[in-house]
Amino acid sequence: MNAIRNNIPNAITSLNLLFGSMACIAAFSCFDTVCGGLKGYELAFICIALSAVADFFDGLVARLLNAVSGIGKELDSLADLVSFGLAPAMILYNMMLDHGAGHWALVALLLPVFGALRLARFNVDTNQATTFTGVPIPANAIFWIGFTAWYATYPTPLWMTILAIVAMSLLMVCNLRMFSLKMHNLSSLKQNWAQYLQVIATVALVIVMGLPGLAPAIMLYVLLSVIKKEK
Repeated sequence: MNAIRNNIPNAITSLNLLFGSMACIAAFSCFDTVCGGLKGYELAFICIALSAVADFFDGLVARLLNAVSGIGKELDSLADLVSFGLAPAMILYNMMLDHGAGHWALVALLLPVFGALRLARFNVDTNQATTFTGVPIPANAIFWIGFTAWYATYPTPLWMTILAIVAMSLLMVCNLRMFSLKMHNLSSLKQNWAQYLQVIATVALVIVMGLPGLAPAIMLYVLLSVIKKEK
């Protein structure tokens, strides 16, 4: 029974990896109708969202069952690299090809490379329990869902897309301290003002802009982290 209990979180993490892999496959049918009237990139978005749900619950279940393990931590990072690093990169890569970027589309591969560096550093850094060093890789995925949702309808100049790729890659491995959305004292506005503002602004941006609103929401997250650090 202990073996089964200890592997329940790993099974959930494996779902994260499975959905991330499905997102990569869907990305290569980017603008084709693939399932239920959804285009490939839209199905990929859904798969990444399902990966995020699994990523949330694997840790929660591990703590509830007291089944936290080193293997689980490593498996979680490997799954996150596929779901939140490679999958968004594959969506962007295929969209860039469709919009005539040619070999420049390969620049999108910087995202999983820097995502891997980000995760490797996270795994050996014991000071990232309540804050993060650099943009977390799930936030990278959220940004690119927003960016590509806009890019699918309103193609962005190639130089701007490449600039965004380089900037997000560097943000994942920079030394900027990023706040966590976890709030231990919900009544403390002074302590949690950035978290409250981030949540409210994200909801507002998505209501007004739809999925593209996720990109400026992550830009706001970076800005608020800079301001919070200075205070």
